[in-house]
Amino acid sequence: MEQDYRHIIEQEAGKVFAAMELRTPPEDMARLRRAFQFASEAHASQKRKTGEPYILHPIAVALIAAEELSLDVNTVIASFLHDVVEDTPHTIEEINELFGEDVAFLVNVVTKKKKDKYEMSKQLDNFKQMLNSIQHDLRAIMVKLADRLHNMRTLSSMQPAKQMKIAGETDYFYAPLANRLGLYNVKTELENLSLRFRCPNEYEEIVKQTAQDEAMQHDRLTRFIDQIKEILDNNGISARVFITYRQPYSLWRKMHKYGDDFNHLRYRHFTEVIFPDAELQDGISEKDMALRIYSLLTDRFREKPGGISNYIDSPKENGYQCFHVKLLADFGRWQEVHISSERMIRDSRLGCLAERSENNIGRWIEKFRSVLRDISENKNTGSNGSGFIENVVTAFYNDDILTFTPQGREVVLPQKATVIDFAYEIHPDLGNHVKYARINNQLSSIKSPLRRGDVVEVVTGMNSNPQPDWLEHTVTYKAQKAIRQYLTRTPKPKYARCPVCMPIPGDEVIGFHEDGLDTTVHKRDCPRAISLASQMGDNIVSVDFREDLTLYPVEISIRAIDRYHLFIDLADCITNNLNLSIGSINTETVDSLVSIRITFAVHSNAELQTIINHIANIPGVDEVRRTR
Repeated sequence: MEQDYRHIIEQEAGKVFAAMELRTPPEDMARLRRAFQFASEAHASQKRKTGEPYILHPIAVALIAAEELSLDVNTVIASFLHDVVEDTPHTIEEINELFGEDVAFLVNVVTKKKKDKYEMSKQLDNFKQMLNSIQHDLRAIMVKLADRLHNMRTLSSMQPAKQMKIAGETDYFYAPLANRLGLYNVKTELENLSLRFRCPNEYEEIVKQTAQDEAMQHDRLTRFIDQIKEILDNNGISARVFITYRQPYSLWRKMHKYGDDFNHLRYRHFTEVIFPDAELQDGISEKDMALRIYSLLTDRFREKPGGISNYIDSPKENGYQCFHVKLLADFGRWQEVHISSERMIRDSRLGCLAERSENNIGRWIEKFRSVLRDISENKNTGSNGSGFIENVVTAFYNDDILTFTPQGREVVLPQKATVIDFAYEIHPDLGNHVKYARINNQLSSIKSPLRRGDVVEVVTGMNSNPQPDWLEHTVTYKAQKAIRQYLTRTPKPKYARCPVCMPIPGDEVIGFHEDGLDTTVHKRDCPRAISLASQMGDNIVSVDFREDLTLYPVEISIRAIDRYHLFIDLADCITNNLNLSIGSINTETVDSLVSIRITFAVHSNAELQTIINHIANIPGVDEVRRTR
């Protein structure tokens, strides 16, 4: 058996060397072979859970780095050595001496640090360590993703509890990280493996349903792609055309998002049209070719209105480019068609490392650095620091949408972002005073969620300022940080107001002090206050509930005789004579008698009484009173 493993080890290591030889000079190949030998000796006595020699794991990680991610020689060397310091007596200093400072840095980042006390938790500290490394270099994360990918591929040898821990980490952190780095293949495989081990029954059911659907749809989908091929061939365009079914995780996520079962889920598959780079001749750009193919296909098939997504001109934040269109096939179903070049497909596989120029890598690093710098200043991270990772997930790992200012400036935001997020993304002052918006020229609330392609005009008001409930209608860290900062600077009221009677300054009030809670102010006729007085009379305290700049919402009820111009007279009295903003008005007319409820905000009971007296003097008004 040992002889068999030696043969397997040599064979697998040989694949790494073969993948690297075409792009690596001889002196670096010699270093690569020495690294393999060093790792083999260091792990010689260790076995994996399967009983295999442990060295097969570093070899597999190095092969992923070399073959699937096309990484440089130092990163592949680090992949061979990534577990040496963590699992054997060897040190970073030895790695540095034998293989250089660059390799030592990469190995150090992926080595879990053993501590007596963790800053947050062992897992969260490891996440943060890796994220911090991105501020300097992307390659260490690539080693860790290659490591995680192989661990997930061999997870079946683990106990169920261990499978859940590793799969949960993968779904929460590593797959979204791969997505944000543009590593589509890695992200997709990690997501599917995670679902397979977290929810094996659901996974297998989706796999079975997909296979059944594929068989049932085969003939008509084959006709559809043959028609596309014929159109392209007749126009001298060489392209690969094929059907791709979405992976189980993608289907599972859509089913949960839309509340659909498998059979009612739209776009379970899509058609890929991929034209070779060689087609781009005589000054024809990728966009030109994609639009030419689009034009030919829409001459033959009906196009779904609003069914275009142009990710060529406006790539996703992770670099994804493609031209999406929905076409009506002859069998009466809308088909999603993706038109892309071979270069776009290659870039989807290699992501942030597709273009290895210093400027391009620098741009990716700066994206991470700027957000991590902002998040590290956040004080709202929870007692165990978990908020740090949650803020990273919110800021980096959601699918994004592209929106625009009326001047055409692009604003990239996470899905479910609102006008408030949009305003803060442009400038903090704009966010702090946003009052309302026009989305695609339609008047909209600042809490309105945005969609890809929306044109947003933000309108401000100097009296409009952040409110606590804004936090419930924002998803970006930048907006939430600015809102919290504003609210922290705003003086807090001395007392809490009873939610039952909602007192305002000038009312006859009393206070109750409960251990560990703020003193609560009640009106003296409040049922809650009367109940507390009978049970906790010793907790009654005097309160100095005075008028200040705070505005308190109130509601008044009006009974009047219906007449011409009554509503206009009421509005004129409140808005013009008293200079108040109306929150809401509800009216009901029965047998010429009108019942009206109006909400607005006042500073005190005295101000409210002045308003009531003004309204009571309007002809036809019979009764005005404050409601609870």
